[in-house]
Amino acid sequence: MLAAGDLQIDARPATAPRRRADAERNRAQILAAAERLFSEGDPRTVTMDRIAKAAGVGRATLYRSFPDPASVAVALLDEHERLLQGQLVYGPPPLGPGAPAGERLAAFYLAMLDLLEKHLPLALGAETGPERFRTGAYGFWRVHVRTLLVAHGAEDPDALVDTVLAPLSPELFAFQRHELGLSVERIGASLATFARGLLRAGARS
Repeated sequence: MLAAGDLQIDARPATAPRRRADAERNRAQILAAAERLFSEGDPRTVTMDRIAKAAGVGRATLYRSFPDPASVAVALLDEHERLLQGQLVYGPPPLGPGAPAGERLAAFYLAMLDLLEKHLPLALGAETGPERFRTGAYGFWRVHVRTLLVAHGAEDPDALVDTVLAPLSPELFAFQRHELGLSVERIGASLATFARGLLRAGARS
């Protein structure tokens, strides 16, 4: 016959998987509710209270996973950005390795515009203001573009890289698309021309 202590020890391993399953279910509910909220109106008006109510979870549960609305938007946007990051590293040219720097930068601009067009509310919620420069994704884009600048032999790539990334600001894209009424194709054609002009085929490939 088992002692009481043995019964308690046997019962413990079942609790951790159950807690993990509960946490995963709560996270899925939170992300699904937040994605709806971010897409319904101005993403900057989404609050933690609204996310908790829409997800049907308590504020304490929400705050255990996310400190603020921007971090929820970052989590939602992360999956889409990781797909693009994989294409930049492992995909075929011109987005992936093997094409001249100017062509790769042009392809990167077009891919980023496509991402912004599909997920602009999330990008506005996650990457507006100074926080944009502190996200992991921005760090990845920065390394990628700096690598292209260095490969081309650009002078002072550290000073230039953020200027090259500036046209991809979610706020600027929102202004161009929804206030100026520019098409994605028109914005993309302009940026592709800029990329090729900045990194013309020349001294390095």
